[in-house]
Amino acid sequence: MLSKYKDRDLVKKTAEKIEEVADAETLRIMHVCGTHEWAITHNGLRDLLPENVQVVAGPGCPVCVTPGGEIDALCRLALEGGVVVTTFGDVLRVPGRERSLAEAKASGADVRVVYGISDAIGMARQETGREFVHFAIGFETTAPTTAVEVIKGLPPNFSLFLSHKLIPPAIQYLLESGAKIDGFICPGHVSTIIGADAYKDLSSKYSKPMAVAGFEPLDIMLAILNIALQNRKGIAYVYNEYARAVRASGNKIALGAMEKAFQVSDAEWRGIGTIQSSGLRLRQENIKHDAEWKYGISAVGGERMPEGCSCGEVLLGTLRPESCPLFGKECTPERPVGPCMVSIEGTCAIAFKYSDRRLRSQAE
Repeated sequence: MLSKYKDRDLVKKTAEKIEEVADAETLRIMHVCGTHEWAITHNGLRDLLPENVQVVAGPGCPVCVTPGGEIDALCRLALEGGVVVTTFGDVLRVPGRERSLAEAKASGADVRVVYGISDAIGMARQETGREFVHFAIGFETTAPTTAVEVIKGLPPNFSLFLSHKLIPPAIQYLLESGAKIDGFICPGHVSTIIGADAYKDLSSKYSKPMAVAGFEPLDIMLAILNIALQNRKGIAYVYNEYARAVRASGNKIALGAMEKAFQVSDAEWRGIGTIQSSGLRLRQENIKHDAEWKYGISAVGGERMPEGCSCGEVLLGTLRPESCPLFGKECTPERPVGPCMVSIEGTCAIAFKYSDRRLRSQAE
């Protein structure tokens, strides 16, 4: 069944239909998913689209929007407090304002890469004489795994530094920012949790076509085609192209776990600023496992990108990575200046790997 979603002829025919439907009207579509950006760039889908149909990447990389102040706070905690910090591999080299967790590790901090929060909890249970802090990042896709562990009960020597973020408030922020966006490709992984209906109010309120899409080439092209059709007809609704994985109401068990473990809060998005009701915090009954409360650490600031870095504009979809003066020169995956060049979901890292091989070979 999935083979048809990779079928080149079907993808090309869909591209031709998009050109026919969009006609000469400029159509600017944004997605907010690092995996979508990878699929679009890796498969050369932008080259199949007519010039008047633009697909731009938004803030769909959780690592990229993690504030530098949070990274700095954890580095200090590990270096000065002797606390073990656990996190995911793609967070390790993200630059804070002062240093990255990888640099803190090189300076003697006990920073460990884990595949999931359960690995970190297992370490804490084995090393009861050490204090552990898990840097929990990610959108609604990973937040339920954190929530489940909170509900099950955390070891006394284990706390969480929560940096989970929510996608619908970010989409609302983008719509209210005045940016030229004619429609959204909604993220497939996130939507398996929150459901296609999570975008209905946004689509209706702002009269913007939206399409939940899977990650194969045809998935994405069908989503673009549907948005183009909605735009041409002057209507707006949420089309669930990824119905084989996404339900209208989402995953009720995962959503229930999140509701039980967390409360919604404002959050800082690096390169963007504060987005209201876009973050998660532990509920009061589990405050003793909140690293900020437990250690009295401050993670204020660090939303700005390093000097000369254009990751903020890239995250807002106003600039392609290749237009950043540092791209492929001072900033490469081996020597990242900004966070968008670090993660495999980062728009700059994806562009460097796939969209300009000549520039890549020069940098190497």
